[in-house]
Amino acid sequence: MPNPTKPGLLDRVSSSLLRLLPQHLLAAGMYRLARSTVPWLKDRLIRYVSQRYRVDIGEAAQQDIAAYPSFNAFFTRALKSGQRPIASDMLVSPADGKISQIGAIHDGQLLQAKGHEFALSALLANDTEKTAQFDDGLFATIYLSPRDYHRVHMPFTGTLESMWFVPGDLFSVSGATAQLVPGLFARNERVICHFSTTLGPMAVILVGAIFVGSMETVWHGEVRSKRGEPTRWAYRGEQQQNFDVGAEIGRFNMGSTVIVLLPTQAADWLDGLDPGDTVRMGQAIGRPASI
Repeated sequence: MPNPTKPGLLDRVSSSLLRLLPQHLLAAGMYRLARSTVPWLKDRLIRYVSQRYRVDIGEAAQQDIAAYPSFNAFFTRALKSGQRPIASDMLVSPADGKISQIGAIHDGQLLQAKGHEFALSALLANDTEKTAQFDDGLFATIYLSPRDYHRVHMPFTGTLESMWFVPGDLFSVSGATAQLVPGLFARNERVICHFSTTLGPMAVILVGAIFVGSMETVWHGEVRSKRGEPTRWAYRGEQQQNFDVGAEIGRFNMGSTVIVLLPTQAADWLDGLDPGDTVRMGQAIGRPASI
């Protein structure tokens, strides 16, 4: 297993500054900037990010950067048809990115970075029923960089049951920050989506970060709520929606992290997947227990 890059001085300074700076005010500023329709501004932002992070615009359905009405429209761009084939009869990666951690949940703890764990109950906003469903289960954490495709898709076919918006911090979710901020993913703002599947319950968690202006789901749009207590939406009857494996379910307006949770004995992660490995949406990452 590759060793994670040790945080440098700049990483430590940045993390310390984010403890002091008005994180949500900065995110609100980025929200407005990313949605600016001023042609010279949004085109300059798109060109800078494309060059700085070597974005493969050739994969996009729209390859003319001037055609995007805003930087955010570019950042959440759709791909050309067929760019992400979906592995059949498998658990697939919900997003493009790098595996931050992948494995089993032990004694109610998930691995955040080498030598650092955090509580499943904290990640799930202290919902005792949901925590019990995934105790001793499986998890996969995938980090999306600025160059990645930023839409989130279903890891496995399922039916939407509920969604939680959990307010919180907006620390960076980089590999270095994961080693510096205890309980990072359980501290940051997040949207928890719960599904029922033939494997049992499944959670797909969109974790916010600094400069992530907002998160969206296809059934709700932008997920926003008052900061304070978590807000829950429960879906019953006609409100429930079924999503096939690989179907789009949401997107990040700027980059962040996705965490997938499964119950014990639901599946096995494929051999050879290690932290730092690059994955693409639709790529097989696990084998359901029934196969």
